[in-house]
This record gives sequence, C-alpha cells and structure tokens, in this order.
Amino acid sequence: MVHKKRHLAKAISWRILGTIDTMLVGWLVTGDLAIGMSIGAIEVFTKIFLYYGHERAWYNFSKFGVKGKK
Repeated sequence: MVHKKRHLAKAISWRILGTIDTMLVGWLVTGDLAIGMSIGAIEVFTKIFLYYGHERAWYNFSKFGVKGKK
C-alpha cells in the first residue's frame, strides 16, 4: 500500500523543479526576470493540485504496469 502522503510529497518536489524550469523559460522567452517569476508563482499552485489529482487517478483507476500479488 502506498500512503497518500507519498503522492503529495512527490507532487510538491516535482512542482518545485517544474516551477524553476518555468521561471527560467519565462525569463528566457520574455527577457524579463520579473515576468518569469510571476508565471512560475502562479503555476506552482495550479500544477500541484493537477499533479496530485492525476497521480491519485492513476493509482485508483489504472493497473497499467502494476503486477498483481502472488
């Protein structure tokens, strides 16, 4: 059994990495660090919830790649 806290911890750690990437890409595309930081600040919250929901849906509704107990 996998505890829900594991899914949440994975969502947060992945989001930190993803947000840093988004900030850098936003900065490179616009040339404005403040805009890159603003984009990252908004998406960090939305994507944590999206990832958590996605992870839970896979856990609850998909057996893809999971071997049954013997």
